[in-house]
Amino acid sequence: MDIRRAEPTDAQRLAALGEATFRATFESFNRRENIDAYCEATYGPALQAAEIADPRIETFVSGDDAGLVGFAQLRLGTAPACVAAAAPAEIRRIYVGQRCHGQGIAQALMARLLAAARERNADRVWLGVWEHNQRAIAFYRKFGFTIAGHHDFKLGDDLQKDWVMCCDLRAGPANGSLEP
Repeated sequence: MDIRRAEPTDAQRLAALGEATFRATFESFNRRENIDAYCEATYGPALQAAEIADPRIETFVSGDDAGLVGFAQLRLGTAPACVAAAAPAEIRRIYVGQRCHGQGIAQALMARLLAAARERNADRVWLGVWEHNQRAIAFYRKFGFTIAGHHDFKLGDDLQKDWVMCCDLRAGPANGSLEP
């Protein structure tokens, strides 16, 4: 599965994949109105095009003959107070469509994000993950992420708690590679 930088022509497919993946992952745990509000504010071709064009955000996509199957985003800049970093990078999203779970796409996207963070001289990467998303938390731990704190995540009118997880890039991966 190839991974490449997203292009402006990917915006429509990114919006559709992002919304479909978010809904599939979280809809059964949340009220429909809150999911709808979040998706409307977060996904859409214009929003995805703006993110692709933003020089602080790197968006990577993975696809097959049927289209895009996954994407991931890295944003350089600020971090919550619980992240001790001189040059932080945030992993904003790692999304893989359900039909492709278990094929190593998420691992490959994570490896690409960590490489991009190192290329941009980030010293720590961080991310927010819903406190109840045990599958994602276990995935991030495989890459050396640990819980550093928490922050609020607003899903429609529901205020939820996300764990803030960090990985120190200065130490290098625990197993000497970019893969878990």
